[in-house]
Amino acid sequence: MPVNLLDFDLESLRAWLAARGEKPFRAQQLMRWMHRGLAADFESMTDLSRDLRAKLAEGSEIRAPGVLRDSIALDGTRKWLLDVGVGNGIETVFIPEASRGTLCVSSQVGCALECAFCSTGRQGFNRNLSAGEIVGQLWHASRALGADAAAGRRPITNVVLMGMGEPLANFDAVVTALRVMLDDHGYGLSRRRVTLSTSGMVPWMDRLREACPVSLAVSLHAPNDALRDRLVPINRKWPLAQLLAACRRYVESAAAAGGDEDGDAPAAGAPALKWQRRGAPRDFITFEYVMLQGVNDSPAHARQLVDLVGDLSCKFNLIPFNPFPDSGFERSRPEAVAAFQSVLMEAGFVTTVRRTRGDDIDGACGQLAGRVMDRTQRAVRREVGEAVRQ
Repeated sequence: MPVNLLDFDLESLRAWLAARGEKPFRAQQLMRWMHRGLAADFESMTDLSRDLRAKLAEGSEIRAPGVLRDSIALDGTRKWLLDVGVGNGIETVFIPEASRGTLCVSSQVGCALECAFCSTGRQGFNRNLSAGEIVGQLWHASRALGADAAAGRRPITNVVLMGMGEPLANFDAVVTALRVMLDDHGYGLSRRRVTLSTSGMVPWMDRLREACPVSLAVSLHAPNDALRDRLVPINRKWPLAQLLAACRRYVESAAAAGGDEDGDAPAAGAPALKWQRRGAPRDFITFEYVMLQGVNDSPAHARQLVDLVGDLSCKFNLIPFNPFPDSGFERSRPEAVAAFQSVLMEAGFVTTVRRTRGDDIDGACGQLAGRVMDRTQRAVRREVGEAVRQ
């Protein structure tokens, strides 16, 4: 089978070409054609020699996942169901806004973590995606949205690894994909515009800050271990004390490195908020917190959060729960969300409420399901458990 060149970052592409007798600068040219020029064939790469183009055509290809379905919501959100073989499909979502365009990409076929409020986890798990399948989502979406680097047309300004799967459970492929996204010969995104969301795989958070530090979002969803054990089962392995310690290490590492030149400084004369007090403006963690009615949304829960994070440089993103069949949860009422937000803001934390986008095409947070040929037999085990309880 031909080698998929989307699987390579610049370093590995150089090594692959060197093994074929090519000079290192050829990797930069090839990267630019693939990721800035979005080329799908080698004949269009006119600054490569004919011999090299022929050599590339013989043993390699540029292969992104194929499209099974393309849906556009009333608010302009666009979702692709992409074919990753053997009956499996992953979902990728583009969210257009006035000042930016965000692409939400998947890292696994399904998810093995089974968070209680997430429809992706209900689907079970099949496998990790390759680096080429992760990058291929950005490659495909850029082409579909009419990106043109030469003309300065760049619909996708931000990438979030918040789609199907736990990114840190697919560490090596995800880091390779991140390097392509950040590389100036690739997509040229700044670290503040690439965000990885994790449920809290503590050892891999430490590895990420050493290998490829990008903006980090942590799926928190509870202010104490008892509740988080129920909502986010991985908490039983790495409880909140360990998770918060890893967050502090991540922030301190970013501060020591000087942060990102693309950050937003506080306006002149404005008081520095907690996430702006140390080092560069992106030296903070975003805590994601899905709002579940009567479960984790009281002012008392908010006060516990304040005590939990202490002086950690962070901000909160409150996420209205997006319902799916048989979830067992309901979305918090607006007045409960507002009261919860007020407690956090009065304590000095930037706290936003995520606007629900694309819910009419099941493209909102927690709704991505795709098609998963489940290897974990999760649905079967759930049905057996329900039968026993009855």
